[in-house]
Amino acid sequence: MTMRLMSCLKHDGMGKLLSINLLQRVIVALAGIPLLLWLIKLGGVFFFGFFLVLALLAVFEFHRFARHKATPPALWLILLITLLFQVNFYRQFAEVWELLLVIVLVLLLMELFLKAGSPLLNLGAIFPGLLYVNLSFGSLLRLRLAPDGKGEIMVFLMFCCVWAADIFAYFGGSTLGGKFIHRKLFERLSPHKTWEGFLFGLAGSVSASVIFGFFFCKLPLATSLLTGFLIGLASPAGDLIESMFKRDAGVKDSSGLIPGHGGVLDRFDTIMFVSPFIYFITLYL
Repeated sequence: MTMRLMSCLKHDGMGKLLSINLLQRVIVALAGIPLLLWLIKLGGVFFFGFFLVLALLAVFEFHRFARHKATPPALWLILLITLLFQVNFYRQFAEVWELLLVIVLVLLLMELFLKAGSPLLNLGAIFPGLLYVNLSFGSLLRLRLAPDGKGEIMVFLMFCCVWAADIFAYFGGSTLGGKFIHRKLFERLSPHKTWEGFLFGLAGSVSASVIFGFFFCKLPLATSLLTGFLIGLASPAGDLIESMFKRDAGVKDSSGLIPGHGGVLDRFDTIMFVSPFIYFITLYL
């Protein structure tokens, strides 16, 4: 009887915790989505400023991951490098490869004077995240700066497809997950992701892209289908990549910055991974 009572209390406690978490997510979404759409519309320095802050926070979170495995370069240096990268994407003062070359040389020289940890681990722990965060957010910024208003349209389209993929995947996975395909999508990194959820997410992304392209911006059907399909296909990868880093660092969330959502890497992981693909589609197709 006592064990049953404790089980019920534990179940009720978990239910309340999930309800609070869901409420926080809804409140943040209701406030954050209109702000984000407004900033996409404004573009320019407002869009740059917002995503510069996100890039700095994302690098801070990745530095937190790296500290669990090594002794990475000082946080102030990593934040300064991120600032330089993002300003260069906005107001280009150097070729990206030239800036990257200088940064690599500086980090190698600074490692000479550090006595803690392994140089291979210290640099190896921070380089992937530093490059991934900056190049991903940089491609999003350059996408928005694309001429003739095409960049604005494609950023709107990308966010719509990502949100649609998330919503369809969540409800599809919750209701039908594991009922038709009994293998998990990628159990090693995310035991709750199912193939049914993935397929629903893919359908949601393609549907959102076609609807948005037809009713709001008159995109060619081929472009809408390709964009929606690519985003739906790539969306789980962004989440899985972040899960890979979190599991290796032994943390649940990248941070507690966004109530109900975790950190910037938790909330924008898919956008970060998808942005380079949409950048290439916009500029070269």
